[in-house]
Amino acid sequence: MNTRTPVEWRISNDFIPYPNAVTEMEERVAGISSGHSDEQVWMVQHPPLYTAGTSADDADLLDAHKFPVFQAGRGGEFTYHGPGQRVGYVMMDINQRGRDIRRFVRDLEEWMIVTLATFGVNGERREGRVGIWVDRGRHGGLPGQEDKIAAIGVRLRRWVSFHGVSLNICPDLSHYDGIVPCGISQHGVTSLRDLGVDATVEDVDIALKESFETVFGRSTVIPTGVS
Repeated sequence: MNTRTPVEWRISNDFIPYPNAVTEMEERVAGISSGHSDEQVWMVQHPPLYTAGTSADDADLLDAHKFPVFQAGRGGEFTYHGPGQRVGYVMMDINQRGRDIRRFVRDLEEWMIVTLATFGVNGERREGRVGIWVDRGRHGGLPGQEDKIAAIGVRLRRWVSFHGVSLNICPDLSHYDGIVPCGISQHGVTSLRDLGVDATVEDVDIALKESFETVFGRSTVIPTGVS
């Protein structure tokens, strides 16, 4: 657990255009690298869009005209961002955390798992599949049916992380129809609402912050609604 300088916790209540978010992340990463900025977790929502990670296969973009498509530069394949989904951009100095990338990614996974448990959802890892998965058989679905509820994709620059995680709260799941999410066609996607959990974005924000502190250590709140 990290108990050193608290990580800034920022919440934006407006929908943030994706290019704006990337620009702000890059500026913060540069500041962390130079020692002029603190680490930060930034909670946002985006207008509907698709992003392509460094492993994206063009064949997995099924409808290039459904929503804008952006090259993300993060690891992973195609994913969707949009209303009803909380995206957490995680800008942290891995150089000061043992340079253990696998542990960092596993901690991000644990963050999502602990958050989901707050709402009675059992999120799980799967060997060979990035992200957090839900066994639908435990939630009224078919035995063996598994859907993805949280995505993870990070990038490092000079051992400072950016990009991060996304958790489906109540998005329009049909918006995923324009891609093969994360290159996996044999499984679907789900959300808290799809699983019967009536939670608001604000409810999830509270759980995300508490769970982050459980996994990574304490954070400090800065003003919300910064766009």
